[in-house]
Amino acid sequence: MRNGRPLLAAAALAVLTTGAAYTFGPEAAPARPKAAKSSAVSAETVDSTTTTAASASARCDVDAKYPKRQLRGVWIATVKNIDWPSRTGLSPARQRAEYVKILDSAVKRRFNAVFVQVRPASDALYKSDLEPWSQYLTGTAGKDPGWDPLPFLVAEAHRRGLEFHAWFNPYRASADADLSRLPARHPARLHPEWIVKYGDLAYYNPGLPAVRDYVTKVVKDVVTRYDVDGVHFDDYFYPYPVAGAKFADGAAFARYGKGAKLADWRRANVNKLIAQVDKAVHEVRNSVKFGVSPFGIWRNKAEDPSGSATGGMSAYDSIYADARHWIKKGTVDYVIPQLYWPRGLKIADYDVLMPWWANEVKGTGVQLYIGQGLYRVGTTDTAAWTRPGEMSSHLTRNRKHGQVSGDVYFSAKQLLTNPLGALDRVVKDHYARPALLPLMRDRGGQAPAKPADVRLQGTSLSWRSSPDARSYAVYRIASGKPGECATADARDLVAVVPAAAGERQAFTATGGGTYLVTALDRLQNESAPTGT
Repeated sequence: MRNGRPLLAAAALAVLTTGAAYTFGPEAAPARPKAAKSSAVSAETVDSTTTTAASASARCDVDAKYPKRQLRGVWIATVKNIDWPSRTGLSPARQRAEYVKILDSAVKRRFNAVFVQVRPASDALYKSDLEPWSQYLTGTAGKDPGWDPLPFLVAEAHRRGLEFHAWFNPYRASADADLSRLPARHPARLHPEWIVKYGDLAYYNPGLPAVRDYVTKVVKDVVTRYDVDGVHFDDYFYPYPVAGAKFADGAAFARYGKGAKLADWRRANVNKLIAQVDKAVHEVRNSVKFGVSPFGIWRNKAEDPSGSATGGMSAYDSIYADARHWIKKGTVDYVIPQLYWPRGLKIADYDVLMPWWANEVKGTGVQLYIGQGLYRVGTTDTAAWTRPGEMSSHLTRNRKHGQVSGDVYFSAKQLLTNPLGALDRVVKDHYARPALLPLMRDRGGQAPAKPADVRLQGTSLSWRSSPDARSYAVYRIASGKPGECATADARDLVAVVPAAAGERQAFTATGGGTYLVTALDRLQNESAPTGT
């Protein structure tokens, strides 16, 4: 991956071979099958709360085709204006309009999360006293764009029921190794001793405690001042290898290595940063999630018997990123391995890598989402990506592994262009119903009081607002009396409605039957239902 994920597949393969107005949900629920399509699980396990319609003692047959909780996200890259804004120098109004278009496309496809790059290279797409304004807003690093985008970016996501993850690149200091071109108050110019020039870029040296402290300070600043739901790091740690180049961290190694091997020391440096950021984020606000999207291959079996049966670049050995360590130590809430390869590709087979990651998170409490290479769909260098159904087939495979809790797509540009109609296939096959976000027990939260005074008058469904509710889930049971398991999966889930101001909430009903409404907090802990 080189300064943006559109280059990732080519680079990786080269290495391998060398608002209240918004709801989302369909109009009618599918008929319940006569027999369950997946094994029965307890209602408490399905709902992940003890205050749901189904009692803890009930056992519900749930259909894997309609998961109740599943993260469905999209990365919105700002580096090099990959996704947003589409180019530099746009007016604030144009920037806002472009962003809203992306969000509306996500909502249309029943997504529930966005991962927005707010710090591409020690710069800021928000007002910061620590780092200069990003050049990707105005075309000039340090130039004030005339507004602070981040409050708008967060608020518009929340208004549409989308969770907002602030995406940071931790170590990239500049996309230009010539530091004299940076603003005078840029941290790289104030602290040149932090910098290692490698290839055409400048990096903060991961081996320096001062660098770890500084990166942590930047992240804490955002979590403290903005209403983000998550903090996200991508796959850039130590830089991807450049032929003939050496990462000049010898002085730091001599000072801090303490007899360790260089590779082990480098991995330890990254591990320390991950643990430090994890601790800092949760100290500021425990509800904020922290996760990483590592390169898709941890290690190959040829390098480690416990690695995957693959033949590509090893993140552990090449960029010193040990995702297995973070998972085992619990220093991340989630991982999103970038599995940007198709099924059947021998050197990096999706059908090999996805199960490998599923096994790694088993029993750890760390959630697994799969990074899907939507930008690869329609490319012709690999035959599989010329097939419109390839992406959907990945999600079909995911169903066989209960540890997979969702998917995140790179990137927003293809969310709009829908190459080969692949997203239409994904929605038809997998996103026919809305989904709540997976729960993270360690992030706390509490189900709000259940909605009161639920009324159905014609097509107007309304209920009294619940204190502390961020949104509401609406279920429709087309016929018969709702049982204890009516809310166990998403077969009857018709919408997730972001909370509106006022004493009552409203939703336009489409079809008869019985409606159930539950209240959700910001982490989507769910109340018991109230029916019409």
